[in-house]
Amino acid sequence: MTDTSTTPHRSRPRRRLRATVLAVVALLLVAFVLDRLFPLPLPAHDTGSTVVLARDGTPLRAFADGDGVWRYPTTAARVSPLYRQALLAYEDRWFHRHPGVNPYALLRGAVQGALHGHVVSGGSTLTMQVARIIEPIPHTFGGKLRQVFRALQLEAHLDKTQILELYLERAPFGGTIEGVEAASWAYLGKSASRLSRAEAALLAVLPQAPSRLRPDRHPDAARAARDKVLRRLRDEGVWTAAQVREAAIEPVVARSLRAPLTAALLAERLHRQQPRARRIVTTIDADLQRAAEDHVAAYLARLPPRSSVAVLAVENATLETRVYIGTGAFADPERAGHIDMVRAPRSPGSTLKPFLYGLALDDGLVTSESLLVDAPQDFGGYHPGNFDEAFSGPVSVSQALQRSLNVPAVDVLDRVGPNRFAARLASGGIDLQLPDGARPNLSIILGGAATTLEDLVGGYSAFANGGLAGMPRYMPQQPMRPRRLLSPGAAWIVRDMLASNPADVEGAPLEGTVDRHATVAWKTGTSYGYRDAWAIGVTDRWTLGVWVGRPDGTPSPGQYGAITALPLLFQLADMLPARGGVHAPRPASVRAIDICWPLGEPAATTEASLCRHRRTAWSLDGALPPTFAERDPGAWMSGRIALRVDERGRRLSAGCHATHERHLTLARWPALVTPWLDAADRTASALPALAPGCAPDALAVAVPIRIDGLREGSLLRQAPNSGEPLRVSVRALGAQGAVQWLLDGRLQGSTQGEGSISLTLDRTGSHALTALSPDGAWTSVGFAVAGPSADGRPAPASH
Repeated sequence: MTDTSTTPHRSRPRRRLRATVLAVVALLLVAFVLDRLFPLPLPAHDTGSTVVLARDGTPLRAFADGDGVWRYPTTAARVSPLYRQALLAYEDRWFHRHPGVNPYALLRGAVQGALHGHVVSGGSTLTMQVARIIEPIPHTFGGKLRQVFRALQLEAHLDKTQILELYLERAPFGGTIEGVEAASWAYLGKSASRLSRAEAALLAVLPQAPSRLRPDRHPDAARAARDKVLRRLRDEGVWTAAQVREAAIEPVVARSLRAPLTAALLAERLHRQQPRARRIVTTIDADLQRAAEDHVAAYLARLPPRSSVAVLAVENATLETRVYIGTGAFADPERAGHIDMVRAPRSPGSTLKPFLYGLALDDGLVTSESLLVDAPQDFGGYHPGNFDEAFSGPVSVSQALQRSLNVPAVDVLDRVGPNRFAARLASGGIDLQLPDGARPNLSIILGGAATTLEDLVGGYSAFANGGLAGMPRYMPQQPMRPRRLLSPGAAWIVRDMLASNPADVEGAPLEGTVDRHATVAWKTGTSYGYRDAWAIGVTDRWTLGVWVGRPDGTPSPGQYGAITALPLLFQLADMLPARGGVHAPRPASVRAIDICWPLGEPAATTEASLCRHRRTAWSLDGALPPTFAERDPGAWMSGRIALRVDERGRRLSAGCHATHERHLTLARWPALVTPWLDAADRTASALPALAPGCAPDALAVAVPIRIDGLREGSLLRQAPNSGEPLRVSVRALGAQGAVQWLLDGRLQGSTQGEGSISLTLDRTGSHALTALSPDGAWTSVGFAVAGPSADGRPAPASH
């Protein structure tokens, strides 16, 4: 017989276990269904506000999201561990142990609320607070249940670090500030990675009552709340009593809430390129950028109204941009502060000349001291003049570059070729913008095209990088794309010429420059009509560009590169750290050699009688080109000329002989520089007179001219009590073509044939008037102008 008395007792545990399992399964099934019916509203990571950062993480500019909220993306690893300690110890010390809710804390909060009649302790975990952050939940009993459900969902879908980072990014801190990183920069002006204990405690408690505890509005309440957190951290043994005492001494100091606006136009540019990116890291050095912006703000106050400034500074070794100022006054409507002048196409003035002379060196057309002609010239109907309207006659390549002379540059470009020059610039990253349908012409070397400060700085970096140019880089991941612009030797020679340039250029004294400016290889430029003033400088470490002008293109008379942009360039160059660059040694392709003017030949192989002036030149690849041949077919023959002369030194033409004839070699100067030569050079270069009975030859093709209307040694007197300046009318007798008139070396105008020109003489003292024809014929007269004395008689001329 079987005993069944224990069977019911054995089945009860099984039934209880089965019921428990079924309950758990049902609960899990309900949770699964609820999770699917009410999905967790996690914020998307690719939407929201964007922050553009300097290379060290300093925010440059923040772009609010669609709701106007400022939120800087961050991670737990980027936040100070002091803040994490303060936050978890004060808000939820069991955060890493509970499943999203803390039943004990909830029960404690309910009991305290019942006893006191109001909420004393909410009992919310950090996960529950995140649930309320990502979804609006009412403060009701039903809302609390919903908050608990969302907290459990968060724990099921995310790990603890992800939940913590949601809080770090989205906790409310007052106003439109969300997240600890945005709050730290907004209130404290520093990253959340560099918080002190006192600052960490303050930011830990601020989300509890953002409007009531804002330190910029309620510093006393904020301090009291902070100190409460500090005491909690001491009592729980997180921080020592000494650490807490030290932190409590620190005052609560907060600045007014404001979004960062450093390198604002670069930040805007990168944000437009990456509209969905939430965190954009740049190459900008935050400290240098702020210092440069301060320099520009102070400098802008000295400029005419509506002026603006753009600055770009890159490190040569990496082409990473450390300073980017697109406007002198961001968002200022009077200064068009919304226009980024780093990228705006503008006339470059004379800033392209270093590249031209570098290309001429590479072509073997010149050395650094080759003789060029600075005199009025006709280039197929194009008559360029210099900035100051004066001419110097014979100049070297280095002088022409340093003094930014226009006529020699056009002369060199005419021989290099405008199309080829523009193509070389484009291959090096400098794209010249021309009017629709226009082709490169001789005017591009004087600013007859457009380019950007960005392209110019990238191009000038070639002078420090062995001839390799490149686009300035604005983000670390942006690749370097070096482009060959010049050979290493040509780049070295041009930089040497620019570094030897005295700071007093274009007739304007420079004030406030730095002592170190001699180490800066610099070039200025001014566009037509004083619309743009440029200064570009290269040091061992930096390439720095400055543009000054009005963004709307309105002329600013009297404002040009040397007096407007160059002083600021030197100020900024002095501000930038000098150490860290590498000074390139002289390439093996470059050597120093003495040459002779006017021929341009090596001094070692030139007869002493033909070497009028000896100069030490940099030669590239052994090239020693002679002085350029005359361009005008009607000009006097220049260069080395072999003659036959009789015993009295008179010239013998072809078919003409003398009993004791001999050979004579002359070194002839270019005809157009003759008026600027001293008497000894003119005599040594002059053609001997033709011997009697000899037929005229082709050597004396220039027709003699003389000035009519003004005699040598004349003294011109201003009429007493006359308010009008003295005027004189002159003409060139014997002239058959165009005649250029120069007063004290400055171009006054031109006439045709024997036509007359009226000159205004508004300065007393000695003067020289020169008439110069394209074939080299010239004449000059010296005279003086005297003003009336107090008694009505002419005063003596001043010298």
